Amino acid sequence: MDVYLIDGTYELFRHYYAIPSAREPSGLEIAAVRGVLASVLAMINAGERYVGVATDHVIESFRNRLWPGYKTGAGIEPDLLAQFPLLEEALAALGIAVWPMVEFEADDALASAAARAALDPRVDRVVICTPDKDLAQCVRGTRVVQMNRRTRTIRDEAGIFAKFGVPPASIPDYLALVGDAADGYPGLRGWGTKSAAAVLGRFGRLESIPDDWRTWGVNAANPAALALTLARERDRAFLFRDLATLRTDLLLFESVDDLHWKGPTPAFASLAARFDAAVSDPVPGD
Repeated sequence: MDVYLIDGTYELFRHYYAIPSAREPSGLEIAAVRGVLASVLAMINAGERYVGVATDHVIESFRNRLWPGYKTGAGIEPDLLAQFPLLEEALAALGIAVWPMVEFEADDALASAAARAALDPRVDRVVICTPDKDLAQCVRGTRVVQMNRRTRTIRDEAGIFAKFGVPPASIPDYLALVGDAADGYPGLRGWGTKSAAAVLGRFGRLESIPDDWRTWGVNAANPAALALTLARERDRAFLFRDLATLRTDLLLFESVDDLHWKGPTPAFASLAARFDAAVSDPVPGD
């Protein structure tokens, strides 16, 4: 069997900005939820039966206590933010395993679910459906892979190395150096993607990088300045690595059998009727 783990937060954002508005008589915007449901149903109709979806029930997490600049819900369109609870309700009614995250993030849930599913010898492949680069750390050989559902691109461990220049295990260290603007931490001054890939491609982890840049033996621009920055900001680098490291010990399900789709629950019919009754905005030119 293949197990598909879907980033519900990304999917909701993607559909919100990709499809026309649709509102219930109450004024509640629901188009993105309908889009995500249609996308998940298309996957099921294509034959995939082991599916789980993780969402950020709230945007903030424990990481906000570690770094004050970490991402928050500020600036998110209210019509988008209001659809998260409805998405979770609709997925559960559809019979999909859904994990709404509060203290942790949806990415932590995906990482934990992937680690647990990969332990089951019946599982041929775990497919983590998100383009987020931090999930690249979870890829293992060809058994745990990452898929961008929008482009249909699949990356195994070789694909991750080809994209970033480091293996999956070094992705948190890589992000610690280069930063992640989407998550709100800047990395270290002067460290770019090429220099981080060159140095970590040889040494793997932050703590393995020698203080003396003359021993690095890599092709990196201005290595003396990079080494000085790393020496001065090592604690910050370790903090950023902690932010980038996804937690894999969340107990979300007992067995992959819990992810097996058995059909919608009785509650789904009324939700489907609500979605059908929503009024869509006209497409320009119609």
